Amino acid sequence: MYVPRYMFFTKGVGNAKEKLASFENALRSARIAHLNLVQVSSIFPPYCRILELEDGIAHLEPGEITHCVLAKEQIREAGRRIVASIGLALPAESGQYGYLSEHHGFGQTEPEAGEYAEDLAASMLANTLGIEFDPNKDYDERREVYKMSGKIVESQHFTQGDLGAEGGIWTTVVAAAVFVK
Repeated sequence: MYVPRYMFFTKGVGNAKEKLASFENALRSARIAHLNLVQVSSIFPPYCRILELEDGIAHLEPGEITHCVLAKEQIREAGRRIVASIGLALPAESGQYGYLSEHHGFGQTEPEAGEYAEDLAASMLANTLGIEFDPNKDYDERREVYKMSGKIVESQHFTQGDLGAEGGIWTTVVAAAVFVK
């Protein structure tokens, strides 16, 4: 096995009569449909660098087995909001691993889903680093505790939302953190 040294974020939306085709179209929109995607859990490797989408795609070949953290939501209900989001929390120490989280759901706006995913990743990292916090406080308050600890340096999210299409058509949203060797 390998430890990825690079990662990039991508997202997309797809619509189609068939559920699977809708997913395929979302992957095309995200520019990763040409890859054999293998979903992995939530660890952001130590020393891993985040690339821009174009640079990340340039590292990959069609058919390549590619690891990713993937959030996906699908609906066949016109006008209903769906979201898919990836959260990231990075430790201050570069030799330490960080956390990625995936979140998908209904009814949330992109900022709401993104903040939720970011909160998940930051909370998992805070637990790993032994940062004491009150889980009942809102994320803004906990974020201050995380930053004041000096152990978590950054958190962010990458989110895709959309409304279900009209006419009995499937709508799929995806957000992904894609690892590159």
